[in-house]
Amino acid sequence: MANRFIENSRVQDLKLQAQEIKKSGKFFSDVVDDQGNQYVDLVQEGGGVLGIALVGYTYILENAGIRFYSLAGTSAGSINTILMAGIGKPGEPTAEKIIEIIGEKNFFDFVDGASGIKKLIQKKIENRGSIFWNVIWNASKIFKLLKYKLGINPGDHFEEWLTQSLEKYGIHNFSDLDSRRTQIPKLKNLRNSDYEFKKPGLAIITSEISTHSKVEFPKMRELYWADTENLQPAKFVRASMSIPFFFYPFTVKNIPNAGENKVVKWEEHVSYSGPVPQEVRFVDGGMLSNFPINTFHIPHGIPSRPTFGVRLSTFRESYSTTDNTFGYCGAMISTMRQIHDYDFILKNPDYKKLICRIDADEEYNWLNFGMSDERQLELFILGAQKALEFLESFDWEAYKKIRAKP
Repeated sequence: MANRFIENSRVQDLKLQAQEIKKSGKFFSDVVDDQGNQYVDLVQEGGGVLGIALVGYTYILENAGIRFYSLAGTSAGSINTILMAGIGKPGEPTAEKIIEIIGEKNFFDFVDGASGIKKLIQKKIENRGSIFWNVIWNASKIFKLLKYKLGINPGDHFEEWLTQSLEKYGIHNFSDLDSRRTQIPKLKNLRNSDYEFKKPGLAIITSEISTHSKVEFPKMRELYWADTENLQPAKFVRASMSIPFFFYPFTVKNIPNAGENKVVKWEEHVSYSGPVPQEVRFVDGGMLSNFPINTFHIPHGIPSRPTFGVRLSTFRESYSTTDNTFGYCGAMISTMRQIHDYDFILKNPDYKKLICRIDADEEYNWLNFGMSDERQLELFILGAQKALEFLESFDWEAYKKIRAKP
């Protein structure tokens, strides 16, 4: 089961095509290592269980000789981001190891609430008849959970699984992760032999609703924890993937500087000048920025390496129905989740050349944690296919000419 993705004949064929791209010598970046691998930054969109397609994408890029320098992601995108950052040093391929991790996992375990509610959720997702009596039977329990816990699934199982997955590769705390991120290989910039390589960036995006802040971890970690060196990085991701009401919000207590006003770090990081709260709650980073493509943006000139982005959604290709309660609420949430990122792309249209669109939400439900192995494989292959198409169409020299324009 661990290799059910990469042993598939269709996946093997896509892998061979990716390797042919590497052999062709096509350029995707001006940053290379001694083995001829080319380096890009990567931003990954959120999308629940659709994140399986992200692993298919990175698997193909690695086989094409692409390596990842700075990494950013939201929600599902943050899961692949932290695993890529934790499993190997910058420049080391990680996709096959991540495939082993997800291949061994039953994702429905992440839905760790009461069994009756789990069955109700899955029945609704799969449209298996009316859920009326299921709702009636569980109404009291659902009401109490939403009232007192603000969600129906604790999210504890996910955090434990991710913690154990990282610890398997030697990441027991943030200090371990930070140390690994500094171990970059010998690189050269083909356009600038004097180029100075800095530590690769890492950004996990989440929404902190107590002070109404968009938060980027690990950059802003010291706002919320006193001892960040011993903090398990899985907590950053648990904060980012806290789907409102589906999971309990991620709560952090005993905030440093609690009660103080106008704390400099809070003003610098999130422009908050009020009293620091005793505790805060985080919900899914996708509420504010589901595709944080602006994270590594260089506003002027030609970058040494591109920032590739990979999307899972088809947002803004059709309008929403807003004449009923569910449609109205869904449309509002979709607008909040996406418009900040689209506003950046509107102002920086060159980024459209850097984005691979998997559009997985056309045929797959992002909350279907009980998705069959067959459907998971299809998702993985979809991500791999779209990655190959993107690599074949991307033109690095043409992109640099766009960025060279004043």
